[in-house]
Amino acid sequence: MRKNGASRTAVATAALGTLLTLLSACGSEHPGGKGGNGAKGAAGSVTLTRPQTADHTRTVPGIGDRLHRRIPANSRQVLAVYGAGRNSADATAVLYIKHGSTWDRTRSWPAHNGKKGWTVDHHEGDRRSPVGVFTLSDAGGVLTDPGTRLPYTRDASFMAPRYWAKSHWHDFDYVIAIDYNRVKGTPPDDPERPQGDAKGGSIWLHMDHGSGTSACVSVSKPAMRYLLRTLDPRLNPVVVMGDRDDLKA
Repeated sequence: MRKNGASRTAVATAALGTLLTLLSACGSEHPGGKGGNGAKGAAGSVTLTRPQTADHTRTVPGIGDRLHRRIPANSRQVLAVYGAGRNSADATAVLYIKHGSTWDRTRSWPAHNGKKGWTVDHHEGDRRSPVGVFTLSDAGGVLTDPGTRLPYTRDASFMAPRYWAKSHWHDFDYVIAIDYNRVKGTPPDDPERPQGDAKGGSIWLHMDHGSGTSACVSVSKPAMRYLLRTLDPRLNPVVVMGDRDDLKA
């Protein structure tokens, strides 16, 4: 049940008819089946003499002015996803938390993105993850809430189809919606796409299966649990994601 007590009756009804379409948004292509797209942070103070090392910087490392300007001024948590290359599915996810005027590197994890890499013009079915800055506002999954401050929806509708390869069955045990072409404040599997279906959607952070997705970003189960417990809506978390060249442009 959603922590804020909102009824899921209507959502569950809509999700039942669109379950395979929505879940395939974060899935991969599998034999025999078809995939589609797919420490609590707190603001604090620092002294002016704090050393500006790789772990304590005034800007998020590897992010150029173009994207840095899109990080909301009130955001104090940034998950940076550094893609290995424009056509690569390999990435590294790094969580930064801002204390005063300094971004502190907190944790990092291996990650995967779209199996064909990245794009600045994502469309449904291109199997590339969208480059950009996106808010993180809603979470959910098959498993119980691990202790997140984000609104969390537990529902069986997140379960991956069992005709997918077994290695993918737990992809959606935990998910965090990336706010690309979706309505914020709704469960991650809400089907509405304000910019139209062709623009793609259902882009999530979810659990990793060891290879590229169709559009989502995936990390390990321990990483997902850490992010769920650490991301705080009061700190306005965002994800900045893309291949390294596009990120630093």
